[in-house]
Amino acid sequence: MAPGLWPRISHILWLACLLPLAPAVVAAGLYELRLITDSPATTGAEVTITASLVSSDNGSLVLPTDTHFYRFHWIHSPLLLTGKTEEAFSSTIRTVGNVPGDFPVSVWVTTANCGMCQPVARSLLVLSVTESLVGNLVVTQNTSLPWPSSYLTRTVLKLSFLLHDPSDFFKTAWFLYRWDFGDGTLLVTDNSTVYYNYSIMGTVTVKLKVVAEWEQTTLGAGKGIMQKKGDFSASLKLQETLRGIQVLGPTQIQTFQKMTVTLNFLGSPPLTVCWRLKAECLPLEEGECHPVSVASTAHSLTHTFRDPGDYCFSIRAENGISRTHQYHRIQVWPSSIQPAVFAFPCATLITMMLAFIMYMTLRNAAHHKDVAEVADLDFSPLSDKNPEPPAGVKCCQVCCGPFLLEPPSEYLEVVRESHGLLPPLCKPVKTYTV
Repeated sequence: MAPGLWPRISHILWLACLLPLAPAVVAAGLYELRLITDSPATTGAEVTITASLVSSDNGSLVLPTDTHFYRFHWIHSPLLLTGKTEEAFSSTIRTVGNVPGDFPVSVWVTTANCGMCQPVARSLLVLSVTESLVGNLVVTQNTSLPWPSSYLTRTVLKLSFLLHDPSDFFKTAWFLYRWDFGDGTLLVTDNSTVYYNYSIMGTVTVKLKVVAEWEQTTLGAGKGIMQKKGDFSASLKLQETLRGIQVLGPTQIQTFQKMTVTLNFLGSPPLTVCWRLKAECLPLEEGECHPVSVASTAHSLTHTFRDPGDYCFSIRAENGISRTHQYHRIQVWPSSIQPAVFAFPCATLITMMLAFIMYMTLRNAAHHKDVAEVADLDFSPLSDKNPEPPAGVKCCQVCCGPFLLEPPSEYLEVVRESHGLLPPLCKPVKTYTV
């Protein structure tokens, strides 16, 4: 054979070896593996894992028509393989974990006739195996609320335990359930479903302890009772419908006085409160008032009235579960402080006038008293109050009569005030000493 023929033959053989690799190189990156499992699982229970080959762009690529074109490779140690199923573009394995833990399981796909070629797709998941029971505590109620884990008080709740056992590992086991409803009530049943009615508001935690027992035959030990336990809990936020609003406040008040009204809500927060003053007690329309968020069951409102009249507090409250309205009538009177402000100057003026009048009256009375006392002490012979002179003196009066004409009383008062006592013309019978 010619020496130049060997290089050509070796080149052809090398190309022939690369032919099986060509589809894998072309397909690399165009497909992906999707893994589905029914884990977590308890020790000793069987777990199923399924890997499916799909196109990366949501199925626009067409998979090869040859169902034996690809091969799936699994790594699942230390899990024990109990079964494997191959389909056109998927593979399913069943494993059992005898010890608790998190175990990685990986899978990749190559062409069927080239196991050492570059993988078309690969994937990985972590399988959880626990020593205890696996399940969920489910709480349901006929009324649905907008908040998660929220339920109504005084409404029956259904609490159920759902065991996760896809492999029927506990099909021959019997169960015992111990319920703690979080309000001091305990209950032990052999039924996985109970009904309970809460009468309190707030957040409570329901705790459930499940015990499973079954009979199992082991090599060398014969029959024995096996047992597994599990602890589960659920947090419940108990809400109460608004049954009304209690309004505490005055029904009568005066203008310019600050009024405080206390609202007690017969329901559970959080609340949205809205109020407005109206002439009549009518429900509030949407957008008629500004809502306020209230985080408790009590709230205070303050207002100062400037105009007298009849008013009505229209109050609306809601907590996402229900809505209620309440009204509070109040009568506003004119303030008694305003007339007093204007009456005070008038009263002061009247008081001053009365005081002045009394002062003048007392002053005049004192002046007349002084004049009367001076008049009583007038001992001149011209005074009207002088005693009747004796008979001997009358002659003097006759003789001097023309010269002793009686002057007016005003003149006598002036003379008495400006001059001293004149010596008498006639000698008096009696002598007075002042």
